[in-house]
Amino acid sequence: MKEFSYLRASSADQAREAAARQGAMVIAGGTTLLDLAKCGIAAPETVVDITFLSGLDAISSNETGVTIGALAKMSEVAEHRVIREAFPAISQSLSLAASAQLRNMATIGGNLLQRTRCPYFRDPAVFKACNKREPGSGCSAIGGMTRNHAVLGTSEHCIAVNPGDLAVALVAFDAVIHLGARQIAVDDFFLTPGNTPHLEHKIERGELITAIFIPASQAARRSIYLKVRDRQSYEFAAASAAVGLELEEDGKTIRDLRVALGGVATKPWRARAVERALVGKTVEPAAIAKASVLAIEGAIDHGANRYKIDLAPRVVARAIERLGGLL
Repeated sequence: MKEFSYLRASSADQAREAAARQGAMVIAGGTTLLDLAKCGIAAPETVVDITFLSGLDAISSNETGVTIGALAKMSEVAEHRVIREAFPAISQSLSLAASAQLRNMATIGGNLLQRTRCPYFRDPAVFKACNKREPGSGCSAIGGMTRNHAVLGTSEHCIAVNPGDLAVALVAFDAVIHLGARQIAVDDFFLTPGNTPHLEHKIERGELITAIFIPASQAARRSIYLKVRDRQSYEFAAASAAVGLELEEDGKTIRDLRVALGGVATKPWRARAVERALVGKTVEPAAIAKASVLAIEGAIDHGANRYKIDLAPRVVARAIERLGGLL
């Protein structure tokens, strides 16, 4: 880790100005930046500490939705009464992420900006080819060990999976990210690799995530985050689904459905085809199973990750069935 200068920002404007300088990186909880520095990936010239900025850790709500400050801790948001009652999938996605120690340190804004856990990306000493680290150098994952890699949203330049849990739930419920002077839909904030795998988020130099707004909805209130992984805790998803369901007054017909996938794509993946196929239909296993297969339309496997194409629809179906009272 190389030497760097340290600046404790006293205001959001000062933080933005400092972060806009070449070689500057922002730190809050530190759970992402310190990891990247230890791996030899991040080597900031200046670290801009925004931990002490006042007001950015607040959680407020009204009838339109909830606003979560970027400096709110993962554990605080997961345990917040309004989040648990009106956005259970958000709470669950946070509770199932990382470890208790990390959740007590990591901030919401930092969580959204975490980089991929692709082992080829995180081991520059051994794997020189990585288009996320060095654009144009190649992708060591393609042709390598691919069990934990993406099957959706990939390109010939990168197949690294997005590691987030919270982001999946935010995409399902149309959250909006506040970046100071502008706002952006969370689904647009995350980028697929295409020809530029090194660009993962639509955030400009000098911008800060200040808050996240999640609109209130009946689907969000009746929601679940289902995560399948190799071990019970402290593990990334093999496949996950954030699902919200609103039924008509008959208690059987789907009025609104939200579905997003994690663990299988290069960004949090909204499964709109599943939503369209089931809205207006009765909650019943055969229809749910048939529609859930649409979640992996366009999927491409690279050998060892083929199982995700079979697993993801099952996770989606299971989540919908639970919400619909079939399980």
